[in-house]
Amino acid sequence: MAAPVFLIDDDKDLLRATGQTLELAGFDVSLFTSAAQALAGLAGSFEGVVVSDIRMPGIDGLQMFERIRHLDHELPVILMTGHGDIPMAVKAIQDGVYDFIAKPFATERLVQCVRRAAEKRSLVVENRRLREAAQQAEQGLPLIGQTPVMERLRHMLRQIADTDVDVLVTGETGSGKEVVASLLHGWSRRSKGNFVALNCGALPEQVIESELFGHEPGAFTGAQKKRIGRIEHSSGGTLFLDEIESMPPSTQVQMLRVLEMREVTPLGTNEVRPVDLRVVAAAKVDLGDPEQRKTFREDLYYRLNVVTLAIPPLRERRDDVPLLFNYFAERAARRFDRDVPAMTPAIGRYLREHDWPGNVRELSHFAERIVLGVEPVGLSTPQADIGSGAVSLPDRLERYEADIIRETLTSFDGNVQRTIAALGIPRKTFYDKLQRHGIVRSDYAERR
Repeated sequence: MAAPVFLIDDDKDLLRATGQTLELAGFDVSLFTSAAQALAGLAGSFEGVVVSDIRMPGIDGLQMFERIRHLDHELPVILMTGHGDIPMAVKAIQDGVYDFIAKPFATERLVQCVRRAAEKRSLVVENRRLREAAQQAEQGLPLIGQTPVMERLRHMLRQIADTDVDVLVTGETGSGKEVVASLLHGWSRRSKGNFVALNCGALPEQVIESELFGHEPGAFTGAQKKRIGRIEHSSGGTLFLDEIESMPPSTQVQMLRVLEMREVTPLGTNEVRPVDLRVVAAAKVDLGDPEQRKTFREDLYYRLNVVTLAIPPLRERRDDVPLLFNYFAERAARRFDRDVPAMTPAIGRYLREHDWPGNVRELSHFAERIVLGVEPVGLSTPQADIGSGAVSLPDRLERYEADIIRETLTSFDGNVQRTIAALGIPRKTFYDKLQRHGIVRSDYAERR
């Protein structure tokens, strides 16, 4: 979409000619012969650039700039000046005017100046939109995303949240399976009960039964006190079993009985205790595929698979990545008492092009590093000077090459072999480029 431009000049012939120049350059130009006309049609939501002559009857260019600054201090204003007004224009830049162009000016100088201002305004508007969307998401939509697949997922959650149906959640590591489980609990009438989470892959076989079912004193060596198991503790609420594919086969048999009978027998007793619970299980593999299911019981899979919710990986919903990044950056800024970083072209490119194998968790950590300022040098540095023509083509190519190397090192946590393979260059060439660009490979090694 063409960037809008408000062009103001009381010289009608010059106004028309300048307007045609900008229209031929691809801008959507609105012409005004006075500042009052332009201000009447200007709002803080204006997504473009204002270009104005300084000397005009009534409200002059400087007075108009002051009014625009109060309307939106980030709206770029470019002033066209006569030679006698240059000292005045320089002071205006110190006060916040984006740029000034001395008359007579080359058309290419004007077009380049407006283009840079439009790009800057586009970033400002996009940052505001993302911040607004992230705030709305934080208030009412914890499963952040505007893509159709995420809208369908939220709709499905709303549909089944207030039922007692057991749910199987599938998705890659870091995709947000526990977020889904907690939403199912929070949006249900069980929300006043306990939300009890257990990672089946984090506990050894000799411990998981005691954790799930509880035990009586003396049930086994070291069992000195009575312990209420996670299943019983979640009665009246929700039991979340993460990485259920890792549950030992012997425990699976007992879990199947719990799901069918809604009762539990703690270790060391014959007492049967009824439980009122809803089970949400999560798996990072497809339990419907026998090869991936492996030792997981087929009957337990079908007992859990009443409703299945699949969380898509980030690479399949790339349009949600900037929104999620902004949400995590806002959260990290509050946590670390830092300013929220601007969405620079380099960050935007990285967000679009990276595959995010760690999904939402990886993106969250990336946002934290950006907020803390420990991202690779150049990743979040504004690139406006590259587009200004002040940098030669060879220098621009050097910078671009350095950025690619840094981003690739970041993606592979400084792993040389994987970085070289991704870049497709010989090892010696790789090290030569590191030396030329002043890149220290160890700076990108994974920190633990």
